[in-house]
Amino acid sequence: MKVYGIVGWKNAGKTGLMERLVSEITGRGFTVSTVKHAHHSFDVDHPGKDSFRHREAGASQVLLASKSRTALMHELRGTPEPSLDTLLTQLAPVDLVLVEGYKRDAHPKVEAHRAVTGNPLIAPDDPTIRAIASDTVLNSDRQVFNLDDTAAIADFILFEVGL
Repeated sequence: MKVYGIVGWKNAGKTGLMERLVSEITGRGFTVSTVKHAHHSFDVDHPGKDSFRHREAGASQVLLASKSRTALMHELRGTPEPSLDTLLTQLAPVDLVLVEGYKRDAHPKVEAHRAVTGNPLIAPDDPTIRAIASDTVLNSDRQVFNLDDTAAIADFILFEVGL
């Protein structure tokens, strides 16, 4: 599978860019899956629901299934967080996997950047960042796109991965 990342500091526009890229790229007929890294604990389940009760009782995995979707929850229970490479092996084959976060991993990436955050660019110290999507004009040795130019960013990513 082809893998491409979107990275940036908090409030840089990563999630909005991911959402627009998924829509743009699937609209062109490609299949896309996503991986999102969270730096905090999260839960997709709700107290009182049967699946929540199964996990609370000690189940290692809980698989929910309906006619609309399936969801597999895996409780780590103190084991180390799986690597991105390990997680990618759990996905069904698609044309492209877009990854939000995992900025320290070695896959190619676009950095999302908003000037209002005041954060420095990550790109100067990270050769895996192949381009920057920003809301301001930047002087960089990388390709720079307008953060809202989803079609151009999609073109770049698809070219980069050979699709």
